[in-house]
Amino acid sequence: MSCCSAYATKPESRDLSKRVNAEDKRLINCKSVDVNQLMPLKYKWAWEHYLNGCANNWLPNEVPMQRDIELWKSDALSDGERQVIMRNLGFFSTAESLVGNNIVLAIYKHITNPEARQYLLRQSFEEAVHTHTFMYIVESLNLDEREVFNMYHEVASISDKDMFEMRLTEDILKDDFTTDTFAGKQKFLDNLIGFYVIMEGIFFYSGFAMILSFNRRNLMQGIGEQFQYILRDETIHLNFGVDLINTIREENPEVWTEEFEQHVYSMIDEAVRLEIQYAEDCLPKGILGLNAQMFHEYVHHIADRRLERIGLKARYGGDNPFPWMSETIDLGKEKNFFETRVTEYQTAGSLTW
Repeated sequence: MSCCSAYATKPESRDLSKRVNAEDKRLINCKSVDVNQLMPLKYKWAWEHYLNGCANNWLPNEVPMQRDIELWKSDALSDGERQVIMRNLGFFSTAESLVGNNIVLAIYKHITNPEARQYLLRQSFEEAVHTHTFMYIVESLNLDEREVFNMYHEVASISDKDMFEMRLTEDILKDDFTTDTFAGKQKFLDNLIGFYVIMEGIFFYSGFAMILSFNRRNLMQGIGEQFQYILRDETIHLNFGVDLINTIREENPEVWTEEFEQHVYSMIDEAVRLEIQYAEDCLPKGILGLNAQMFHEYVHHIADRRLERIGLKARYGGDNPFPWMSETIDLGKEKNFFETRVTEYQTAGSLTW
C-alpha cells in the first residue's frame, strides 16, 4: 500500500528518521510523502484559500428574515418574481449537496496532498452550511418543502443541470477507479472542471444575479444577504478549483492533449446551453429590469472568463450586463473578481454592506 493511501501504514513499518521535503509532494498519485504530513507546505495557494474560507465563517440563522417573511406574505411580489425565487431555491437546495457529495465521496480520496485536503474539508463544511441556508429560508417563508427539494426531479431545466453533474461523478465513484492511469487522470480532471468551473463557476451565477437583483432593490434582503455570503464562499471555491486544475495539469502535462481541450470546450458548450435554458425557464417574462436575453450575454461572458482561467481561449464574446456583480463579490472593491483572486475577507460578524 502506498504511503499516500488514505490509510496510514503501520507504525512499525515506517522509517522514523525520514523527513518530508516539500518538493516531493504531489496533488495526485504521490508515492513518497505521507498524506497526513501538512508541513512543510508546498501548495501555499491551498492554505491561503483555507484561511480565506475561515475568515468568511457564517451561519444562516445569524441573518434576520422577518422583513422577508412579511414581504412574502403580502401581495407586493408578482407571480414572476415569486417564480424566480422558488426556481433558485429549488436548484440551489440540491446543487449544493451534490457538490458536497462530490468532494467527500469522489475528490477527497484521490487527492494525495494534505494542504489541499485541508481546504476540501473546509469546503465540505461550507457546502453543508449552504444546504442549511436553503432549509432555513424554506422554513422561514413557510414554503412547501417537498416542492422546493423535489424540483431537481420535477423541473426539467434544474434536472438537466443536476444530471449533467451527476454523470461526471459516476465513474469516479466506481470501486476500480484510479488516477494512476492516463485515462483516470483525464477523468479526474473532467470531474474537477465539471464541478469547480461549470457547477460553481457557471451554473450558480445566473441564480446569484437574479436573487441579488432583488437585494439591490431592497426586496427579500435576508435571502439576499445569505446569497452574498454564499457567493463569497463560492469565490474561494472557484479560485481553489482553478488552482487545483492548473497545478495538476502542470504536474501531469501529458494528459492535457488537444483532444482533451476539445472535450473541455464541448463540456462548456453544453453547460452554456443548459444555463441559458435555466434562465429562460426562470424568466419567461422580464422582472426587475431582467430578461432572459440579458442572461444569454451574462452566461457567455462568465463562460469566457472561466475558460481563460484554465488556460483556454474565450469563444463566446458576451458582454457583462451586470457590472454590479463584481462590486458584490469583491469585498475590497479593488480587484476584478473575474481576473484575480480575492483575499480581503473578514469574519462574518464584522462584515459591512
